[in-house]
Amino acid sequence: MGDRRPIAARTLPPVVALSGWLVRRGASANGISVAGMGAGCLAGIALAYAPGSAALWLLGAVLVQLRLLANMLDGMVAIGRGTASPVGELFNEVPDRVADTAVLIGLGVAAGSVAWGMAAAMAAMATAYVRAVGFGLGQPSDFGGPMAKPHRMAVVTGAALLCAVWPAQQGLVPLLALYGITVLAVATALRRLANVARGLRARELRPRERRT
Repeated sequence: MGDRRPIAARTLPPVVALSGWLVRRGASANGISVAGMGAGCLAGIALAYAPGSAALWLLGAVLVQLRLLANMLDGMVAIGRGTASPVGELFNEVPDRVADTAVLIGLGVAAGSVAWGMAAAMAAMATAYVRAVGFGLGQPSDFGGPMAKPHRMAVVTGAALLCAVWPAQQGLVPLLALYGITVLAVATALRRLANVARGLRARELRPRERRT
């Protein structure tokens, strides 16, 4: 669990207090991960049906943030309870991919373009795939942007809140959000790929440098 996404909010007193409360009650880190996936799936459903309903746009935004909160708390609880395990990595990764896909396709439905929702979901999947490949090759996990998971969810949340207060643009705003997420997520995947290649080349050169 040492190779984790750096999140400043982990040190906020309310977050620390909540994670401590969950630890004291023996909450399961894997269960929290699954709950986060559930929040992401519900967010996708809320967003898909949100056009014409400010309440559903707001609900979608709240559920997206609950998904992120669960993503942060699962690791904190695993460490707090001393239950971090290799299987926990599966619960950390797979629900994330499901939640990402549900949220982005839901936003695509709301925008009237499932295709762009799927494009954004695939681009998001590419960022995670490159990070996982790099880690498997012995490189540190690259959580950098410009469109990592927190950035994607911030864009979705912002779009949902904007649609809730600006109903006249409920079609345009989600579509623009998906354009931005897709393009910048592809850029993120390429940037991470370049970083992995750079790290592998540097690792290959180090033994040669020692022999000179």
